[in-house]
Amino acid sequence: MIDLNALRGKPTLSGDRVRLVPLVEEHTDACYASTLDEEVRRLTGTHHRFSYEEIREWCVTRAEQDDRLDLAIIEQPGGRFVGELSLHEFDPANESAAYRIALSAIEFTGQGLGKEATRLILEYAFDRIGLHRVWLHVYAFNMRAIAVYRACGFTVEGRMRESLLWEGRRHDSLVMAVLEHDFHKPAE
Repeated sequence: MIDLNALRGKPTLSGDRVRLVPLVEEHTDACYASTLDEEVRRLTGTHHRFSYEEIREWCVTRAEQDDRLDLAIIEQPGGRFVGELSLHEFDPANESAAYRIALSAIEFTGQGLGKEATRLILEYAFDRIGLHRVWLHVYAFNMRAIAVYRACGFTVEGRMRESLLWEGRRHDSLVMAVLEHDFHKPAE
């Protein structure tokens, strides 16, 4: 059974290299800066140019949301903001939710930070919230992210053809999901 109260508490989750903390107003500057990074915008398919005030409002209101979980990814040690993630679009009847993660700059990729953050939130999703399935969309050109998702147990379930128009080119996106029993399956 799903425990949606686990969304209201806004947990802090700690790993070896990252700590996931509730997204709050103090993260506004770093979140806003990430929206200006052109490569991050491309990898996330973000066309909208957010104002500083839009990002501040987003960060300020995350604690009030009891139907989703938005967390900042903080590098350990050092305490640098390296991105943010979300569990959202909860479907309690089907024990399912969507997942989204964005590192705030390309310099943070390839270090295992996103993989550790993903594993931490999946453990929380399956063991604390009680989900059975977590799914996401990823653009087919984002091979690094696809490899991380596969390493965390996600499999490709489908392809949305030409779902992103970016600088005059159309790109497919993949639908990927991980099931609780696949996530907890012993490594071979």
